[in-house]
Amino acid sequence: MDRKQRKYLSDILSAILEIESFLENRPRLYATFCNDTLLRRGIERNIEIMGEAMNQVLKINPHVEITAARKVVDTRNFVIHAYDSLKPDIIWGIVINHLPLLKQEVSGLLESE
Repeated sequence: MDRKQRKYLSDILSAILEIESFLENRPRLYATFCNDTLLRRGIERNIEIMGEAMNQVLKINPHVEITAARKVVDTRNFVIHAYDSLKPDIIWGIVINHLPLLKQEVSGLLESE
Protein backbone atom coordinates (compact mmCIF):
# COMPACT_ATOMS: atom_id res chain seq x y z
CA MET A 1 0.00 0.00 0.00
CA ASP A 2 1.18 3.48 -0.87
CA ARG A 3 2.52 5.43 2.12
CA LYS A 4 0.14 8.33 1.46
CA GLN A 5 -2.83 6.01 1.17
CA ARG A 6 -1.90 4.46 4.52
CA LYS A 7 -1.71 7.94 6.07
CA TYR A 8 -5.15 8.94 4.76
CA LEU A 9 -6.69 5.66 5.90
CA SER A 10 -5.12 6.24 9.33
CA ASP A 11 -6.68 9.72 9.39
CA ILE A 12 -10.09 8.18 8.66
CA LEU A 13 -9.66 5.65 11.43
CA SER A 14 -8.52 8.38 13.85
CA ALA A 15 -11.62 10.44 13.05
CA ILE A 16 -13.87 7.44 13.69
CA LEU A 17 -12.12 6.71 16.98
CA GLU A 18 -12.51 10.34 18.02
CA ILE A 19 -16.24 10.22 17.30
CA GLU A 20 -16.47 7.05 19.37
CA SER A 21 -14.61 8.78 22.22
CA PHE A 22 -17.14 11.64 22.12
CA LEU A 23 -19.91 9.11 22.74
CA GLU A 24 -18.17 7.08 25.46
CA ASN A 25 -19.61 8.96 28.44
CA ARG A 26 -22.88 10.03 26.88
CA PRO A 27 -26.02 8.04 26.25
CA ARG A 28 -26.13 6.92 22.59
CA LEU A 29 -29.45 8.63 22.12
CA TYR A 30 -30.57 10.85 19.27
CA ALA A 31 -31.99 13.37 21.76
CA THR A 32 -28.61 13.66 23.48
CA PHE A 33 -26.95 14.25 20.12
CA CYS A 34 -29.52 16.88 19.10
CA ASN A 35 -29.24 18.79 22.38
CA ASP A 36 -25.44 18.94 22.45
CA THR A 37 -24.17 21.46 19.90
CA LEU A 38 -20.54 20.80 20.78
CA LEU A 39 -20.99 17.07 20.19
CA ARG A 40 -22.73 17.66 16.85
CA ARG A 41 -20.03 20.04 15.65
CA GLY A 42 -17.26 17.67 16.72
CA ILE A 43 -18.84 14.82 14.82
CA GLU A 44 -19.47 16.99 11.76
CA ARG A 45 -15.82 18.08 11.77
CA ASN A 46 -14.63 14.50 11.89
CA ILE A 47 -16.96 13.60 9.02
CA GLU A 48 -15.36 16.44 7.05
CA ILE A 49 -11.90 15.01 7.80
CA MET A 50 -12.98 11.50 6.81
CA GLY A 51 -14.44 12.78 3.55
CA GLU A 52 -11.35 14.74 2.58
CA ALA A 53 -9.06 11.85 3.48
CA MET A 54 -11.24 9.44 1.49
CA ASN A 55 -11.14 11.83 -1.47
CA GLN A 56 -7.35 11.63 -1.38
CA VAL A 57 -7.46 7.83 -1.07
CA LEU A 58 -9.68 7.62 -4.15
CA LYS A 59 -7.21 9.77 -6.11
CA ILE A 60 -4.46 7.28 -5.24
CA ASN A 61 -6.54 4.13 -5.57
CA PRO A 62 -9.95 4.56 -7.26
CA HIS A 63 -10.70 0.87 -6.62
CA VAL A 64 -10.09 0.89 -2.85
CA GLU A 65 -12.12 -1.83 -1.17
CA ILE A 66 -14.36 0.37 0.94
CA THR A 67 -18.07 -0.15 0.44
CA ALA A 68 -19.23 3.48 0.54
CA ALA A 69 -16.02 5.32 -0.31
CA ARG A 70 -17.69 7.77 -2.70
CA LYS A 71 -20.55 8.39 -0.24
CA VAL A 72 -18.03 9.37 2.44
CA VAL A 73 -16.71 12.09 0.11
CA ASP A 74 -20.23 13.14 -0.88
CA THR A 75 -21.22 13.45 2.78
CA ARG A 76 -18.23 15.67 3.46
CA ASN A 77 -19.23 17.90 0.58
CA PHE A 78 -22.82 18.08 1.83
CA VAL A 79 -21.72 18.98 5.39
CA ILE A 80 -19.48 21.75 4.09
CA HIS A 81 -21.52 23.17 1.22
CA ALA A 82 -25.10 22.54 2.32
CA TYR A 83 -24.59 23.18 6.04
CA ASP A 84 -27.76 25.26 6.15
CA SER A 85 -29.95 22.32 5.15
CA LEU A 86 -28.09 19.64 7.12
CA LYS A 87 -30.46 17.73 9.36
CA PRO A 88 -29.15 16.14 12.56
CA ASP A 89 -30.88 12.82 11.82
CA ILE A 90 -28.69 12.37 8.73
CA ILE A 91 -25.48 12.76 10.73
CA TRP A 92 -26.79 10.59 13.57
CA GLY A 93 -27.78 7.88 11.11
CA ILE A 94 -24.27 7.88 9.68
CA VAL A 95 -22.72 7.57 13.13
CA ILE A 96 -24.97 4.73 14.24
CA ASN A 97 -25.50 2.82 10.99
CA HIS A 98 -22.46 3.40 8.78
CA LEU A 99 -19.37 4.17 10.86
CA PRO A 100 -19.03 0.63 12.27
CA LEU A 101 -18.64 -0.88 8.78
CA LEU A 102 -16.31 1.92 7.65
CA LYS A 103 -14.18 1.34 10.75
CA GLN A 104 -14.04 -2.39 10.06
CA GLU A 105 -13.07 -1.93 6.40
CA VAL A 106 -10.44 0.74 7.06
CA SER A 107 -8.95 -1.25 9.93
CA GLY A 108 -8.83 -4.34 7.72
CA LEU A 109 -6.98 -2.48 4.98
CA LEU A 110 -4.47 -1.05 7.46
CA GLU A 111 -3.90 -4.45 9.08
CA SER A 112 -3.47 -6.23 5.75
CA GLU A 113 -0.21 -4.45 4.99
